[in-house]
Amino acid sequence: MSARLIDGKTLAEELRTAFKARVAALAARGQRPGLAVILIGEDPASQVYVRNKVNACEAAGLFSQKLVYPVDVAQAEVLAKLAELNADPAIHGILVQLPLPRHFDEKAVLEAIAPAKDVDGFHAENAGALAQGAPRFIPCTPYGVMKMLEANGIDPAGREAVVIGRSNIVGKPMALLLINAGATVTVCHSRTRDLAAHTRRADILVAAVGKPRFVTADMVKPGAVVIDVGINRLPPEEGGKLCGDVDFNAVKDVAALITPVPGGVGPMTITMLLANTIEAAEREAGRGGDKRHA
Repeated sequence: MSARLIDGKTLAEELRTAFKARVAALAARGQRPGLAVILIGEDPASQVYVRNKVNACEAAGLFSQKLVYPVDVAQAEVLAKLAELNADPAIHGILVQLPLPRHFDEKAVLEAIAPAKDVDGFHAENAGALAQGAPRFIPCTPYGVMKMLEANGIDPAGREAVVIGRSNIVGKPMALLLINAGATVTVCHSRTRDLAAHTRRADILVAAVGKPRFVTADMVKPGAVVIDVGINRLPPEEGGKLCGDVDFNAVKDVAALITPVPGGVGPMTITMLLANTIEAAEREAGRGGDKRHA
Protein backbone atom coordinates (compact mmCIF):
# COMPACT_ATOMS: atom_id res chain seq x y z
CA MET A 1 0.00 0.00 0.00
CA SER A 2 1.35 3.42 -0.95
CA ALA A 3 2.07 6.01 1.69
CA ARG A 4 -0.27 8.93 2.23
CA LEU A 5 1.18 12.18 0.88
CA ILE A 6 1.90 15.07 3.22
CA ASP A 7 0.78 17.95 1.02
CA GLY A 8 2.94 20.95 1.81
CA LYS A 9 1.54 23.04 -1.02
CA THR A 10 -2.05 22.91 0.23
CA LEU A 11 -1.04 23.53 3.85
CA ALA A 12 1.11 26.48 2.78
CA GLU A 13 -1.84 28.01 0.92
CA GLU A 14 -4.10 27.58 3.97
CA LEU A 15 -1.56 29.24 6.26
CA ARG A 16 -0.92 32.12 3.84
CA THR A 17 -4.66 32.76 3.64
CA ALA A 18 -4.78 32.95 7.44
CA PHE A 19 -1.79 35.32 7.44
CA LYS A 20 -3.77 37.93 5.51
CA ALA A 21 -6.00 38.60 8.51
CA ARG A 22 -2.97 39.17 10.72
CA VAL A 23 -1.44 41.50 8.13
CA ALA A 24 -4.73 43.42 7.88
CA ALA A 25 -4.87 43.76 11.67
CA LEU A 26 -1.37 45.20 11.68
CA ALA A 27 -2.20 47.54 8.79
CA ALA A 28 -5.15 48.88 10.78
CA ARG A 29 -2.64 49.88 13.44
CA GLY A 30 -0.34 51.52 10.91
CA GLN A 31 2.14 48.66 10.85
CA ARG A 32 2.82 46.85 7.57
CA PRO A 33 5.24 43.93 7.95
CA GLY A 34 8.40 44.57 5.97
CA LEU A 35 11.05 42.11 4.78
CA ALA A 36 14.42 43.03 3.28
CA VAL A 37 16.20 40.37 1.20
CA ILE A 38 19.84 40.72 0.19
CA LEU A 39 21.11 38.77 -2.82
CA ILE A 40 24.81 38.77 -3.68
CA GLY A 41 25.94 37.46 -7.04
CA GLU A 42 24.04 35.77 -9.85
CA ASP A 43 23.60 32.20 -8.67
CA PRO A 44 20.53 30.96 -10.63
CA ALA A 45 19.06 28.96 -7.75
CA SER A 46 19.46 31.88 -5.34
CA GLN A 47 17.79 34.21 -7.83
CA VAL A 48 14.78 31.88 -8.02
CA TYR A 49 14.58 31.58 -4.23
CA VAL A 50 14.71 35.34 -3.75
CA ARG A 51 12.11 35.98 -6.43
CA ASN A 52 9.77 33.46 -4.83
CA LYS A 53 10.23 35.04 -1.42
CA VAL A 54 9.52 38.55 -2.72
CA ASN A 55 6.45 37.37 -4.64
CA ALA A 56 5.11 35.53 -1.59
CA CYS A 57 5.50 38.67 0.52
CA GLU A 58 3.59 40.80 -1.93
CA ALA A 59 0.80 38.20 -2.27
CA ALA A 60 0.35 38.14 1.51
CA GLY A 61 0.29 41.93 1.80
CA LEU A 62 3.78 42.38 3.21
CA PHE A 63 6.23 45.05 2.11
CA SER A 64 9.37 43.60 0.54
CA GLN A 65 12.67 45.20 -0.39
CA LYS A 66 15.11 43.31 -2.60
CA LEU A 67 18.72 44.46 -2.57
CA VAL A 68 21.00 42.94 -5.22
CA TYR A 69 24.80 43.25 -5.17
CA PRO A 70 27.43 42.06 -7.66
CA VAL A 71 29.43 39.00 -6.72
CA ASP A 72 32.57 41.08 -6.08
CA VAL A 73 30.92 43.53 -3.68
CA ALA A 74 32.99 44.30 -0.59
CA GLN A 75 31.76 42.73 2.63
CA ALA A 76 32.00 46.11 4.34
CA GLU A 77 29.39 47.53 1.97
CA VAL A 78 26.94 44.77 2.79
CA LEU A 79 27.57 45.12 6.53
CA ALA A 80 26.90 48.85 6.25
CA LYS A 81 23.57 48.14 4.53
CA LEU A 82 22.65 45.64 7.26
CA ALA A 83 23.30 48.27 9.91
CA GLU A 84 21.01 50.63 8.00
CA LEU A 85 18.26 48.02 7.75
CA ASN A 86 18.60 47.18 11.45
CA ALA A 87 17.73 50.79 12.23
CA ASP A 88 14.89 51.07 9.69
CA PRO A 89 11.50 50.90 11.47
CA ALA A 90 9.76 49.88 8.23
CA ILE A 91 11.81 46.67 8.07
CA HIS A 92 10.84 43.91 10.51
CA GLY A 93 12.74 41.03 8.94
CA ILE A 94 16.11 40.77 7.23
CA LEU A 95 17.64 37.83 5.42
CA VAL A 96 20.80 37.37 3.40
CA GLN A 97 20.43 34.68 0.76
CA LEU A 98 22.97 31.91 1.17
CA PRO A 99 25.44 30.75 -0.02
CA LEU A 100 27.67 33.82 -0.06
CA PRO A 101 30.69 34.41 -2.33
CA ARG A 102 33.94 32.93 -1.05
CA HIS A 103 35.44 36.23 0.06
CA PHE A 104 32.64 36.71 2.60
CA ASP A 105 32.76 35.68 6.24
CA GLU A 106 29.30 34.10 6.46
CA LYS A 107 29.25 34.07 10.26
CA ALA A 108 30.12 37.78 10.44
CA VAL A 109 27.36 38.65 7.98
CA LEU A 110 24.68 36.63 9.78
CA GLU A 111 25.76 38.00 13.16
CA ALA A 112 25.42 41.55 11.77
CA ILE A 113 21.65 41.10 11.48
CA ALA A 114 19.80 42.33 14.56
CA PRO A 115 18.48 39.24 16.41
CA ALA A 116 15.01 40.81 16.57
CA LYS A 117 14.97 40.99 12.74
CA ASP A 118 16.70 37.68 12.06
CA VAL A 119 13.66 35.96 10.54
CA ASP A 120 15.82 33.11 9.21
CA GLY A 121 16.75 32.26 12.81
CA PHE A 122 20.47 31.90 12.02
CA HIS A 123 21.92 34.45 14.48
CA ALA A 124 23.81 32.81 17.36
CA GLU A 125 21.46 34.43 19.88
CA ASN A 126 18.42 32.94 18.17
CA ALA A 127 20.12 29.55 17.74
CA GLY A 128 20.86 29.56 21.47
CA ALA A 129 17.28 30.45 22.34
CA LEU A 130 16.07 27.53 20.22
CA ALA A 131 18.49 25.19 21.99
CA GLN A 132 17.03 26.34 25.32
CA GLY A 133 13.51 25.59 24.12
CA ALA A 134 12.39 29.22 24.02
CA PRO A 135 12.93 30.34 20.40
CA ARG A 136 12.39 33.86 19.14
CA PHE A 137 12.53 32.72 15.51
CA ILE A 138 12.66 29.15 14.25
CA PRO A 139 14.64 28.49 11.04
CA CYS A 140 12.05 28.35 8.30
CA THR A 141 12.51 24.87 6.86
CA PRO A 142 12.47 22.99 10.19
CA TYR A 143 9.60 25.21 11.32
CA GLY A 144 7.69 24.19 8.20
CA VAL A 145 8.37 20.50 8.87
CA MET A 146 6.98 20.80 12.39
CA LYS A 147 3.82 22.47 11.06
CA MET A 148 3.41 19.65 8.55
CA LEU A 149 3.70 17.03 11.29
CA GLU A 150 1.18 18.94 13.41
CA ALA A 151 -1.29 19.34 10.53
CA ASN A 152 -1.17 15.60 9.87
CA GLY A 153 -1.71 14.60 13.48
CA ILE A 154 1.83 13.34 14.04
CA ASP A 155 2.98 13.91 17.63
CA PRO A 156 6.76 13.37 17.92
CA ALA A 157 6.54 12.74 21.67
CA GLY A 158 7.89 9.31 22.55
CA ARG A 159 8.87 8.49 18.97
CA GLU A 160 12.26 7.65 17.51
CA ALA A 161 13.34 10.38 15.09
CA VAL A 162 16.38 10.34 12.83
CA VAL A 163 17.68 13.43 11.04
CA ILE A 164 20.16 12.87 8.21
CA GLY A 165 22.20 16.07 7.98
CA ARG A 166 23.74 18.39 10.55
CA SER A 167 23.68 21.82 8.89
CA ASN A 168 22.92 24.95 10.89
CA ILE A 169 20.10 25.69 8.44
CA VAL A 170 18.16 22.41 8.67
CA GLY A 171 19.76 19.47 10.44
CA LYS A 172 20.67 20.93 13.83
CA PRO A 173 17.55 23.08 14.36
CA MET A 174 15.38 20.19 13.11
CA ALA A 175 16.89 17.91 15.73
CA LEU A 176 16.35 20.51 18.46
CA LEU A 177 12.71 21.02 17.53
CA LEU A 178 12.07 17.29 17.63
CA ILE A 179 13.84 17.01 20.99
CA ASN A 180 11.78 19.90 22.33
CA ALA A 181 8.66 18.08 21.09
CA GLY A 182 9.56 14.98 23.10
CA ALA A 183 11.13 12.73 20.46
CA THR A 184 14.25 10.64 20.97
CA VAL A 185 16.53 12.01 18.27
CA THR A 186 19.56 10.67 16.42
CA VAL A 187 21.48 12.99 14.09
CA CYS A 188 23.34 11.23 11.27
CA HIS A 189 25.88 12.69 8.85
CA SER A 190 28.72 11.88 6.48
CA ARG A 191 30.76 10.16 9.19
CA THR A 192 27.95 8.04 10.57
CA ARG A 193 28.78 4.34 10.46
CA ASP A 194 26.10 1.96 9.20
CA LEU A 195 23.60 4.71 8.45
CA ALA A 196 20.82 2.29 7.57
CA ALA A 197 20.99 0.73 11.03
CA HIS A 198 19.99 4.11 12.44
CA THR A 199 17.39 5.06 9.84
CA ARG A 200 15.56 1.71 10.09
CA ARG A 201 14.75 2.55 13.73
CA ALA A 202 13.12 5.85 12.85
CA ASP A 203 9.41 6.45 13.33
CA ILE A 204 10.10 9.89 11.85
CA LEU A 205 12.88 10.17 9.27
CA VAL A 206 14.02 13.58 8.02
CA ALA A 207 16.41 13.60 5.04
CA ALA A 208 18.42 16.78 4.49
CA VAL A 209 21.64 15.76 2.77
CA GLY A 210 21.41 17.27 -0.72
CA LYS A 211 21.97 13.97 -2.54
CA PRO A 212 19.33 12.80 -5.02
CA ARG A 213 17.47 9.61 -4.05
CA PHE A 214 19.94 8.97 -1.25
CA VAL A 215 17.42 7.31 1.07
CA THR A 216 16.35 3.97 -0.36
CA ALA A 217 13.48 1.69 0.62
CA ASP A 218 15.69 -0.71 2.58
CA MET A 219 16.71 2.19 4.86
CA VAL A 220 13.15 2.93 5.98
CA LYS A 221 11.15 1.33 8.78
CA PRO A 222 7.76 0.07 7.56
CA GLY A 223 5.08 2.56 8.55
CA ALA A 224 7.51 5.43 9.14
CA VAL A 225 6.86 9.12 8.47
CA VAL A 226 9.41 10.27 5.86
CA ILE A 227 10.14 13.98 5.44
CA ASP A 228 12.21 14.81 2.36
CA VAL A 229 13.88 18.22 2.66
CA GLY A 230 16.14 17.80 -0.36
CA ILE A 231 15.66 19.56 -3.67
CA ASN A 232 18.00 18.24 -6.34
CA ARG A 233 18.13 18.61 -10.11
CA LEU A 234 18.78 15.36 -11.96
CA PRO A 235 21.28 15.44 -14.84
CA PRO A 236 19.91 15.84 -18.40
CA GLU A 237 20.46 12.16 -19.19
CA GLU A 238 18.02 11.36 -16.36
CA GLY A 239 15.42 13.86 -17.49
CA GLY A 240 16.64 16.95 -15.63
CA LYS A 241 13.69 16.83 -13.25
CA LEU A 242 13.60 17.87 -9.61
CA CYS A 243 13.84 15.14 -7.03
CA GLY A 244 14.43 14.87 -3.32
CA ASP A 245 16.93 13.09 -1.09
CA VAL A 246 14.51 10.15 -0.90
CA ASP A 247 13.90 7.55 -3.60
CA PHE A 248 10.21 8.47 -3.60
CA ASN A 249 8.84 5.77 -5.89
CA ALA A 250 10.40 2.99 -3.82
CA VAL A 251 10.02 4.47 -0.33
CA LYS A 252 6.32 5.32 -0.76
CA ASP A 253 5.58 1.59 -0.69
CA VAL A 254 7.24 1.25 2.73
CA ALA A 255 6.40 4.47 4.59
CA ALA A 256 3.02 5.40 6.04
CA LEU A 257 3.36 9.09 5.19
CA ILE A 258 5.81 10.86 2.90
CA THR A 259 6.43 14.34 1.52
CA PRO A 260 6.74 14.70 -2.27
CA VAL A 261 9.32 16.77 -4.13
CA PRO A 262 8.24 19.22 -5.38
CA GLY A 263 5.14 20.16 -3.41
CA GLY A 264 6.26 19.03 0.03
CA VAL A 265 8.60 20.90 2.33
CA GLY A 266 9.56 23.57 -0.24
CA PRO A 267 6.33 25.65 -0.14
CA MET A 268 6.38 25.55 3.66
CA THR A 269 9.84 27.11 3.92
CA ILE A 270 8.77 30.41 2.39
CA THR A 271 5.46 30.27 4.26
CA MET A 272 7.24 30.13 7.60
CA LEU A 273 9.48 33.01 6.53
CA LEU A 274 6.28 35.02 6.16
CA ALA A 275 5.13 33.77 9.57
CA ASN A 276 8.36 34.93 11.21
CA THR A 277 8.22 38.33 9.51
CA ILE A 278 4.61 38.89 10.55
CA GLU A 279 5.47 37.83 14.07
CA ALA A 280 8.36 40.30 14.17
CA ALA A 281 5.96 43.07 13.14
CA GLU A 282 3.44 41.98 15.78
CA ARG A 283 6.12 42.16 18.44
CA GLU A 284 7.10 45.61 17.25
CA ALA A 285 3.48 46.67 17.39
CA GLY A 286 3.27 45.45 20.98
CA ARG A 287 1.11 42.43 20.32
CA GLY A 288 3.68 39.97 21.57
CA GLY A 289 3.00 37.40 18.86
CA ASP A 290 4.01 33.82 19.54
CA LYS A 291 4.35 30.55 17.64
CA ARG A 292 0.70 29.67 18.25
CA HIS A 293 -0.33 32.23 15.61
CA ALA A 294 1.19 30.31 12.71
